[in-house]
Amino acid sequence: MTTAVQEHSKTYDLVYVSIFAVLIAVCSWISIPAAVPFTLQTMGVFTAVGILGGRRGTMAVLVYIFLGLLGIPVFAGFTGGIGVLAGTTGGYIVGFLASALLMWGMEKLLGRSRKILFFSMILGLLACYTVGTLWFLAVYTAQTGPVGIGAVLGWCVIPFVIPDVLKIILSMVLTKRLAGVIKK
Repeated sequence: MTTAVQEHSKTYDLVYVSIFAVLIAVCSWISIPAAVPFTLQTMGVFTAVGILGGRRGTMAVLVYIFLGLLGIPVFAGFTGGIGVLAGTTGGYIVGFLASALLMWGMEKLLGRSRKILFFSMILGLLACYTVGTLWFLAVYTAQTGPVGIGAVLGWCVIPFVIPDVLKIILSMVLTKRLAGVIKK
């Protein structure tokens, strides 16, 4: 690859990663407040990885998290800062990265077929639930006192399963329609 082509490719990567980091932020602002807010963030993460591929999609998630760590209000409820990540719901934000990394790994091992992408989104969602729920349990217990895993699952996972599956379906539709538009 020539230097000009490499620079052009890096520019496309930078632009696409930035656009999808912003998309994830916008998806976080579409929120219904709750113990763990209902947002479209998972859809943004799945769509970023689905359209951009594992490497660039994961980079978009990292940029999103980094912006939030800097205090830019990209998280749910127009919040940002390390305090959000250190709070009870911070594990779900870290879980977005776990989802993207898992999806990228599956892409590397098994390819980018629609079936693999759908399966990787389901596993990514489970990874996000696992990281986020364990984080919530630990932080809540440290701040408030002991709580059972059943209660935490009732607050943080069970109400989200159906909406999150619908977000995966919508992300699959968006990925199918937009993947051809994005330069690889």
